[in-house]
Amino acid sequence: MTNTTSVVPWLLSFLQPYRNRVLLALLFLLIGSLSWLALGQGVRLLVDDGFVANNSARLNQITVGILLLCLLASVAVFCRFYLMTWLGERVSADIRNRVYQHMLKLSPQFYSQMRTGEVISRFTADTTLLQSVVGSSLSMALRSGVTAIGGLVMMALTSFKMTALVLLAVPLVLLPIIVLGRKVRSLSRASQDKLADVGAYVDESLHEIHTVQAYGHETVDTAHFASRIEQVMQAAKQRIVYRSLLIAAVMLLSISAMVLISWVGAQDVMAGNVSAGELTAFMFYAVMVAGSAATISEVVGDIQRAAGAAERLIELAQAPVDIVSPDAALSLQPPVTGALRLQQLSFAYPQVADKTVLQQLSIDIKPGERIALVGPSGAGKTTLFQLLQRFYQPTAGQIFLDDIDISSVDLVQLRAQFALVPQESVIFATSVLENVRYGRPDASEQDVVNACIAARADEFIRDFSAGYATELGERGVRLSGGQKQRIAIARAILADRPVLLLDEATSALDAISEQQVQQALDYLMQGKTTLIIAHRLATVLTADRILLLEQGKLVASGSHQQLLQSSPLYQQLAKLQLLS
Repeated sequence: MTNTTSVVPWLLSFLQPYRNRVLLALLFLLIGSLSWLALGQGVRLLVDDGFVANNSARLNQITVGILLLCLLASVAVFCRFYLMTWLGERVSADIRNRVYQHMLKLSPQFYSQMRTGEVISRFTADTTLLQSVVGSSLSMALRSGVTAIGGLVMMALTSFKMTALVLLAVPLVLLPIIVLGRKVRSLSRASQDKLADVGAYVDESLHEIHTVQAYGHETVDTAHFASRIEQVMQAAKQRIVYRSLLIAAVMLLSISAMVLISWVGAQDVMAGNVSAGELTAFMFYAVMVAGSAATISEVVGDIQRAAGAAERLIELAQAPVDIVSPDAALSLQPPVTGALRLQQLSFAYPQVADKTVLQQLSIDIKPGERIALVGPSGAGKTTLFQLLQRFYQPTAGQIFLDDIDISSVDLVQLRAQFALVPQESVIFATSVLENVRYGRPDASEQDVVNACIAARADEFIRDFSAGYATELGERGVRLSGGQKQRIAIARAILADRPVLLLDEATSALDAISEQQVQQALDYLMQGKTTLIIAHRLATVLTADRILLLEQGKLVASGSHQQLLQSSPLYQQLAKLQLLS
């Protein structure tokens, strides 16, 4: 858990760039508060110099002065409210940007431990809460604080004795704020965590809606969701109880103290120690102070909730990035040939460190060589792809690209050498054009069209009513499996990178589509180092070399015919997978 003392400096760092606006907001807050405080003196003059003295002209002058003060206070309120609300929106936007930029740097290991839905909840609910607090609640708390202090000063100038009695009551009012406020904060954090769990569950179930409905799981999911909602309610109920107690305690103590002090003041007026106007002014300030205390007690709950939200956001913003570019990065010299060398490479996923996925793997791959990776499930083929792009750090050993250790290369430059076509194609909820252009954001529309023609995707794209401007929907719901794969291949063609990583790029295609895409891949692979995770015979037959992996070890290497003769495991795989 984040140290709560770090929340305030963290938030102030986002306000720092807008310090001029912050100072202006504080200035208008001060002007507004002082204007309302000055009204107390106007009320005193109204009673003593106008009403009690029976002076009509003076009464009119004082009334006009009071109205001008009200106008000034209202203008100050407008300026303060506008500036603080703007700051709330701006800080919220900056926090979202900062956290999102950091999230893009985190490796897959982080996302294997934290659910995407919870991250989204922190982005939305937590930042919205901070926006509300910075833009509204914090402003109210500051204004009430200034008003309370100013009111106490004016009360002391009016009657020191009655002010001393008020000060005796202040610790009684502050006690529930301190004690109950701390409890509200911890419960707010728990409530936000429960809400994030709901967000994660919704994200997961709606993304997999086909599976949910296909297995008739709606009733079970509805029950699970209702259970999580009830957990949110239980956490919220506890927070509400303590916050309600906080508000009620502050109001009871404030009003009771004010009534008792009024009784003392009335005694002093009857004894001739203070005038009626002075008592009226004192009570005016006492009401302001009590109202300010009540406001502070109300918004302190929001501020405590915001502190809990900030802690959760800080956890995201400060999550350690385990894969980073080296300080003194080496540069790959263009043109990159794509020569790869794995030297005694071993790896185990951090969350299951006792299970080694790759064991002392040593492989030399020449520039432009076409390598097929074959092996049972869990042999480490996909893991090898992830290590080549440095999504994980090897447990032992090294990987060299063009004889340079990839751990010494800048991450952006390293990953710019690989084009990936995964088995499950990734399609974004945008147009065909932007999906293909993802491989090279500066590509022209004609470049995109040429890549789609090469990937045999142009024909079905032009059948869409909007052509390349067609929106593909979330996760490409408007496309068939084969169409998704061809879009992904077009993206790789457009990227035009020296090393290709193909995770069985034709697996989702029918026979006709596979033939078309295989032709496109043959064109794409010319002059490029290619690693293919292979499950089909057509793929391994076109490879220069086949590497057979088993339990993370290289157990055989050679052509299809050589391995059929020398490796019983390969014979079994060929019979069960490659020839199926």
